[in-house]
Amino acid sequence: MLSGLLRNEIAVQVSISIMNAFVEMRKFLMLNGQVFERLTNIEYKILEHDKKFDEVFNQFQIEKNIKQRIFFEGQIYDAYSLIIDIIKRANKKILIIDNYIDDSILKMLTKKKSNVETIILTSNNSNIKDLDVQKFNKEYPVLKITKTNKFHDRFIIIDNKEMYHCRGLNKRFRQKVFWN
Repeated sequence: MLSGLLRNEIAVQVSISIMNAFVEMRKFLMLNGQVFERLTNIEYKILEHDKKFDEVFNQFQIEKNIKQRIFFEGQIYDAYSLIIDIIKRANKKILIIDNYIDDSILKMLTKKKSNVETIILTSNNSNIKDLDVQKFNKEYPVLKITKTNKFHDRFIIIDNKEMYHCRGLNKRFRQKVFWN
């Protein structure tokens, strides 16, 4: 404003520079308007996502909404107890898919209801022996073992209704165990 009142050469140059600066700013805004609009849209989306994340995290705070369990190293008994609870829920049938079965799963299956049929799908390389199955069936019938190499992950399926994805069912409790 002062440069407009003063009548010397420096004031005129400053006034011209100010006008050129405004012209350049206007060109910049016009050329980059779409970029600014996209940035604004991204900001709004981030705010929406933050609200949704807050909702999800708030739901995690309510324990009855948690449908899965994650066990980390050192929670061996908790993971073992959860498997026992799952086995006890079966009324008709338990299907276990695990390529690395050994006799430790038989110890867990002693907790099943007496009339529940159990089928284990395991690999040819599993450590469970026919003699173990025969002895088990004398006290806790009916257990069937089927050999296959078609599966990689481990699952427990209860009464053809509930399915649990497991990282480890036996000695690998010492590693991380994940449940769906």
